[in-house]
Amino acid sequence: MMEGRDDFLCGVVEGFYGRPWSMEQRKVLFQWMQRWGLNTYLYGPKDDLKHRLLWREVYSAEEEAQLKALIGEAESRALRFVYAISPGQDIVFSSSCDLTLLKRKLRQVAELGCHAFALLFDDIDHSMCQADREGFSSFAHAQVTVANEIFRFLGNPPVFLFCPTEYCSSLCTPSVSKSPYLLTIGEDLLPGISIIWTGKKVISRDLCADSLAEVQSVIRRPPLVWDNLHANDYDSRRVFLGPFKGRPPGLRAHLRGLLLNPNCEFEANFIPLHTLGSWHKEGKEERKGDEEGYGVERALSVALQDWMKELSLPLQPEMYRLPLGRQVRSTDPKPSLSSVKSKSSDSSDNQHEAKPKTSITSSRSSGALASDEIPADPVTDQDLEAGENQVSRSSSHEKTSRRGLCSGRAPLSEAQIRLLVGLYYLPHEHGPPAQSLMQDLAWLKANCHCVSVNGNGKKTPQQKAEEWRGRAGRFLAACDDVALLHSAMVNSINRAVLYDLYPYIWDLRNTLLVAKAFICWLEGRIMSESSQLGSWKNCFHWCGASSGAELLGMEAEPWVFKGGLSGEVQMLMPVGTSRELFSHPPPLFPTCRLYNIRPFQQKDKVALYRMVHQLYQMGKGSQDATISHPDFIGDRCLGASLALCPEYSLVLEDELGVCGCAVGILDVRSFAKRCQATWLPAMRDKYPSLPRGHAATKEALLYCHDEQDYPDSQLYHFPSQLKLEALPELVDCSVSRSLITALLTALKANSSQGVFCEVQPTDGSRIEFLTKLGFLEILRGEARPREGVVLGRLL
Repeated sequence: MMEGRDDFLCGVVEGFYGRPWSMEQRKVLFQWMQRWGLNTYLYGPKDDLKHRLLWREVYSAEEEAQLKALIGEAESRALRFVYAISPGQDIVFSSSCDLTLLKRKLRQVAELGCHAFALLFDDIDHSMCQADREGFSSFAHAQVTVANEIFRFLGNPPVFLFCPTEYCSSLCTPSVSKSPYLLTIGEDLLPGISIIWTGKKVISRDLCADSLAEVQSVIRRPPLVWDNLHANDYDSRRVFLGPFKGRPPGLRAHLRGLLLNPNCEFEANFIPLHTLGSWHKEGKEERKGDEEGYGVERALSVALQDWMKELSLPLQPEMYRLPLGRQVRSTDPKPSLSSVKSKSSDSSDNQHEAKPKTSITSSRSSGALASDEIPADPVTDQDLEAGENQVSRSSSHEKTSRRGLCSGRAPLSEAQIRLLVGLYYLPHEHGPPAQSLMQDLAWLKANCHCVSVNGNGKKTPQQKAEEWRGRAGRFLAACDDVALLHSAMVNSINRAVLYDLYPYIWDLRNTLLVAKAFICWLEGRIMSESSQLGSWKNCFHWCGASSGAELLGMEAEPWVFKGGLSGEVQMLMPVGTSRELFSHPPPLFPTCRLYNIRPFQQKDKVALYRMVHQLYQMGKGSQDATISHPDFIGDRCLGASLALCPEYSLVLEDELGVCGCAVGILDVRSFAKRCQATWLPAMRDKYPSLPRGHAATKEALLYCHDEQDYPDSQLYHFPSQLKLEALPELVDCSVSRSLITALLTALKANSSQGVFCEVQPTDGSRIEFLTKLGFLEILRGEARPREGVVLGRLL
């Protein structure tokens, strides 16, 4: 150990599940740690095969060279490099062979210059094999025996860490003070070995002196905290950008050290580690009189200012959605040590590399189908722009402007950075912007009767309705701020940060598109409590500074409720329990295009008719001379719905105008009767005589919404119907999913129990799209007067 080092171990543990960081990222991490006064780095990524699954295997010559370089880099910056190994999943404690292999592996690392080690037995089963049960009196006895043997073998290193299987209060049986396992560990483990602890929970909201004193009395030494406050490997929709919080600097007196296990996404850790450095510095310095110690808000403000400088750097990631190296800060092109044989996590919940998915943006031509698959091969930012330009050159001017990425990279503003941090704050706590957004949405939900169909009568004072509209305006403005943040992120100069954080802000943007559309739809459209069809049923009520998991009635781990802010907004929607409607992979081409979903207005009719006419012509491949009237396709596809139930019609628009719509029918039976009584006679008057040879076209118009088309058994379970139309020039195809989700939300709010749509059997892409949204085939053409597949889903 180098002279002059702080005996209190404070720094970073790379111990998360998921893709390990690259060698370049670790070098940048060491720069940060040196700058902010941190002193210890623990190497222990769960998905490095030779750290955990293949722990018996020694490193190859190439891996040795990389590991030696990493150890040397840490030493050159006066950082302790702690090498951790996790043999607990399959080690036979009584096997001399396994013990020899473990010694061989650690000897190899020691010969590379490593002087600090950690032996981890976390997240494993307590059971032992028959040989171990015969050789040891308990599971704790087996672990202690191996740990003591390894400690002596390595020459009693000054830093040797041991992670017990019961590593937090909630895992101790029956309690911390009475746990036979923990009592054995404390009694028999050699005093030179430090014991790792995470606090009351795996992810502890706060740490207090009393609870640490209790565990210290049991393990007979100050614990070293493995802090999972910013770990996000348990939820692919959450990332934590907030400050280090809930750990008073005075805790140092009760600890051997504190190592932060941060976000999987490297670029997300600037503020967490910066504020950890401030915490460590404040804890070391002696305070006089009324001098302030560590202040969270003060440390956060300083970190935000420094992060703004970082975000203004034109950094480019080496790969898209792979461990991202930095071309600006370092020139080492070698891959990560752990990525040579790394694997992705077994849990799909901690992966952003989802399987390829295809989304649909129109029903009229193959050109309307676009892929949002995640590329299997590395794709750089330049590749993205080149690919986008190639698409644009083959399109019309209108398509180019709709599809094109924004040009002119720029850094995020301070207000946008504060908003970003506030939206993705901490696992147990929302930041101020997220608190305000959730409070408004929950209030609007609880008071939606104020603006219901019958809500402006005697029971609802006008003042209450105006209050509802005012809070709705504030909520819509907050949604717009998130949409602008999403666009600014896509257009930001720091591309490394973009690719780490884009999936999260993109996910929230989409969820808020649905929520915003729903709040816009509520006024004058939601049925009141006295309505025969009922109204939107209450489901969840949490909001404010607390997260959803906490308000289940107990202090729960954050993974009990998944999704973070996006998940909580989702659960306040009538279809919030339908996860498949909200979970999509990010698009291949990030776009800063601003989208909006809103209720249909009569002025939209011309644009919608023009859109479906264009889609019809695209499907035909050329102008259809038999369609002479410009309204014919619009009347056939959308006319009846827009005329008879416009309250269930939603419009998708971007900066260029209308680019999609979703139209719904709440009750097909009653709609068909109204259609027969009013709409079809009007169409006969509008198209009194069609030229010879147009009988099929006339029939195509008149057969729409015939009540006999759908059997009673179908309409009993699926009383509602929907249609989706969108232009094919959308780069971000997920907005089509948000559009259909918004319509399903409106139908469910007025008590629809199921919805169906009709698809041509040859339209495989549309069928696949709807199937991913939870639709199943309920009726085929042979069971009906005309050809077609009917897909439905319950709400």
